[in-house]
Amino acid sequence: MTNFHHGDESLKPNAVPESQIQSAREAAAAADRIVVKAGTNSLTDDSSNLSDSKLNKLVDDVSGLVAAGKDVVLVSSGAIGAGIGRIGYTSQTVEESQALSTIGQSHLMRRYTESFERYNLTVSQILLTNSDLNNTERFTNFKNTIETLLEWGVVPIVNENDAIATEEIRIGDNDMLSASIATGISSDLLVTLTDVAGVFTGNPKDDPDATKIKAVGRNYTQVEEIVSETGSGDFGGIQTKVNSARSVSEHGIPAIIARSTKPDVLARVADAEPVGTIFVPIDRWLLSR
Repeated sequence: MTNFHHGDESLKPNAVPESQIQSAREAAAAADRIVVKAGTNSLTDDSSNLSDSKLNKLVDDVSGLVAAGKDVVLVSSGAIGAGIGRIGYTSQTVEESQALSTIGQSHLMRRYTESFERYNLTVSQILLTNSDLNNTERFTNFKNTIETLLEWGVVPIVNENDAIATEEIRIGDNDMLSASIATGISSDLLVTLTDVAGVFTGNPKDDPDATKIKAVGRNYTQVEEIVSETGSGDFGGIQTKVNSARSVSEHGIPAIIARSTKPDVLARVADAEPVGTIFVPIDRWLLSR
């Protein structure tokens, strides 16, 4: 494995010019429409049960953005995990994962409904597959629905339709779906919340020397190589999150990967504070600064 630690110039703090990083943070803070993606580990405990404290914390963070006048679309994983915790059965096949998702999805939405009601907010459920987003008519219907819900002050909660999808169960865990949604509905920011504090020079779970990469821009090739070598291979792993963030940044939209348990994580993003790893938008004006 290639050693990408402290000596690699492309990953040092100045690998991406500070002016670009600050501009990206300011753009993220000014975002009016935000897609927030929450992974399974951000919602469940070690036994795959939905964690009330984790879910309520996520709802607290999202509700804070709504109170600040932001439009927020929440892309939430967790249905299969919640299903496992609900009946105590660990899936061995794709078909079993699909069945577990139908059990977990209703439980997940019940808990979201209850938690958002603490802020007098109404939520809606939308289940999608990548095929829906790739079909022009279906995507137009989806976008129109999102626009109407946001006009009504409702928080749309989107998840993959795992009961009929297979590819998404094997890879992605909503990561690429969230990127497609973020670009498709003309959002201003994608925030991916996960169980690590950003993108690192190694796997921080088993590498004590791994350091966080605070920004990704012209160093993307090196970062991509790192995550391909150090990713765990689990679905929804860091590689798909990096690919998702890069995809969004190529459309001129800033993206952030951050730890879901960080206090006031979304409020800090809205205050242009350094949070997680930020992906600098591919924008001529921004890159020229």
